[in-house]
Amino acid sequence: MSITRREFSQGAPALAALVGVSSGLVATAFAQAPSSEELMKAGPLGDEIQGSDSAPVTIIEYASMTCSHCAAFHVTTYPALKSRYIDTGKVRYILREFPLDPLAAAGFMLARCAGKDKYYPVVDALFTKQAIWAVPKPLEPLLGIAKENGFTQESFEACLANQQILDGINSTRDRGAEKFGVNSTPTFFINGKIQRGAMSIEDLEKLVEPLLKS
Repeated sequence: MSITRREFSQGAPALAALVGVSSGLVATAFAQAPSSEELMKAGPLGDEIQGSDSAPVTIIEYASMTCSHCAAFHVTTYPALKSRYIDTGKVRYILREFPLDPLAAAGFMLARCAGKDKYYPVVDALFTKQAIWAVPKPLEPLLGIAKENGFTQESFEACLANQQILDGINSTRDRGAEKFGVNSTPTFFINGKIQRGAMSIEDLEKLVEPLLKS
């Protein structure tokens, strides 16, 4: 089913049964970490990649748009990560969708609909303004943010009715849970090693710098 304007106006709880997004995800137990080859396989919608393909460190983040810890990471840590490591060719960064509720799925749908050049700007806007739109009646504030990023009301509604994009996002989330043991957000894989929970730039430095020297 698609997310409609009427369903959005009823608030996020009413959407849960409609889009099949559940926070009760069960992660598969692992005897060993997933292989780099398996971890780097993109989902149906492809990966949105920042940084050099030849960077010695790859960071994959599984995040939910309505996760407060994810928002805190993107507002406080991510800018420094980008300037110090991504923009300098040291880190390749990939954000993967792991919505924990229907509203988070809707946010990611808008980022995908915005196009490759605007994917991360929309993600940044939604994380920065999370307190404004992640509310019981999210439609109007979410539409306002979408319009600030080039959407019209028609393209906004068409995006939220796009079942192919929703299915792709759900597939990425399900594979993260089933194949890689992701069961909370944010979850990071740094050169394949799992790290759970938001980190400061100092925390990241301790993990990234040794990999740059090896």
